[in-house]
Amino acid sequence: MRLEYFDMIDRVVSLDRAEGRIAARATVPDASPVFEGHFPGHPLVPGVLLTETMAQASGYLLLARASFSHMPFLMGVDKARFRTFVGPGAVLEVEASLEHDGSGYAVTKAAIQSDGKLICNADLRFRTMPFPEGLGALMRERTARIGLLDGAES
Repeated sequence: MRLEYFDMIDRVVSLDRAEGRIAARATVPDASPVFEGHFPGHPLVPGVLLTETMAQASGYLLLARASFSHMPFLMGVDKARFRTFVGPGAVLEVEASLEHDGSGYAVTKAAIQSDGKLICNADLRFRTMPFPEGLGALMRERTARIGLLDGAES
């Protein structure tokens, strides 16, 4: 996880395209410039970055299901709940499942757990559109790095 670059997912653990499910892992770094301001002396991962982590896992699921024909763009966050704090070094288990996909929109339910405890969850809405020029190759490179395309499928 590289917080300051919004590069949240370290590894895709499993992917089931047919069932519309993905599981991923992310380890919060021990140090990050984000922690200098959130909060000095009491570092916590901001809720917006936890939301982004769920959105990225969901986005990777949508990319895989669409075989990289369309890019998902986060359009809405509903029913977001944050149950506890996340600090440096935490190992996050991220899961997302597809609720709807069609007519250029997709909806997922996503959650993050750590040490078997629910950290947060939300319903996420995406607009799916053809890739902007040059972004497709970048996304394929990033997804290959996290294992989305190398046997993570279950």
